[in-house]
Amino acid sequence: MKKDIPFPPVEGVYIAIAQEVSDSISWNVYVVNSNEFEIENVFVRSRGYGEKDGFPQETSVLRHAIPNVGPNGYAKIELIDPSVFHLNNEYWISYFVGKQIYDKKFIFVPETIIEQNLVPIPQLGTKGILHR
Repeated sequence: MKKDIPFPPVEGVYIAIAQEVSDSISWNVYVVNSNEFEIENVFVRSRGYGEKDGFPQETSVLRHAIPNVGPNGYAKIELIDPSVFHLNNEYWISYFVGKQIYDKKFIFVPETIIEQNLVPIPQLGTKGILHR
């Protein structure tokens, strides 16, 4: 059972939402590994939830599997549509380092995915919103 599995604190693994500008502006979600070691069997569950005009609103639950993310590396999880920035955008990540499992939930609260919150993300070589 999950309660019987020890989950040490997650350190050096983050979720980033970065803006990409080409012919148009798009936003992508990444898992960032700032550690000096690889993380393996990365599993991410994403969903959005909240309210719009006083009515509950939810997105579909998406699940993503990433074989590994190298040291000081990153992997793209998904494209995120600006029409859901008014929701809580939740990314629940699980991964292994050796035989140890790690698990953490990252929640971007409503209206925090905005250009004023962009910071440099060295691993991505661009700016984005970094959730630690």
